[in-house]
Amino acid sequence: MINKVRDYCERRGFEVCTRLGDRIGIRPSVVRLYFIYTSCITLGSPLLIYLFLAFWIKVKDYVQSSRTSVLDL
Repeated sequence: MINKVRDYCERRGFEVCTRLGDRIGIRPSVVRLYFIYTSCITLGSPLLIYLFLAFWIKVKDYVQSSRTSVLDL
């Protein structure tokens, strides 16, 4: 049940922790835990970083999907 909820949230969410974990080479669950801990310690300021990364990922995906060939610069 928990895996279904997590998979649904990852598919519908921003996938920031998953992509960051893949990029760094660690498990996404560890990235999520660090994000939760730092959010509690700093009273939610990493939320701004998370939203910025989510925006950046969506823009990057949009730009990559709109280009169909090398000549579309």
